[in-house]
Amino acid sequence: MNMMKLGCFVAPIRKTITKQFSPARSALSRELFGLRFANPVGLAAGFDKNALYLTELEGEDGRKYVRISTPIGPLTGMDAKRCLRFNWEQRVGYLAVSDLDGSPYLHLCENRPYELLSEGELDRLIQEIGPLGDELEKAISAGGDAF
Repeated sequence: MNMMKLGCFVAPIRKTITKQFSPARSALSRELFGLRFANPVGLAAGFDKNALYLTELEGEDGRKYVRISTPIGPLTGMDAKRCLRFNWEQRVGYLAVSDLDGSPYLHLCENRPYELLSEGELDRLIQEIGPLGDELEKAISAGGDAF
């Protein structure tokens, strides 16, 4: 996957990949939520590895932030002191409570101001938050001690 990502930075390779994997029939195109998709898009169950959400936030001072978050597990049964200790010990990412389908859910989050965020930094955060969130989710769902 990294080689394909790298290849997309080279114009001739990017054109070849685009031509090879673009749908040939415009009859497949769909418009959803005001966006035009060249083909039907779907996601099969179980393919949500590193289910990351990127959200824009605005601070009280008007500064714009991007929040990167991933769900960890239901809040029920979590030890608040241990979650706080995890937050104090982490260099990147903190645990927060958010709503997921109407239920309180623990999320691993990181907020960064847009003006300090480069493409490389965003990629680094995604590479760090995703796997850490997966490890925490596995430990919690297996009944292990994540914190």
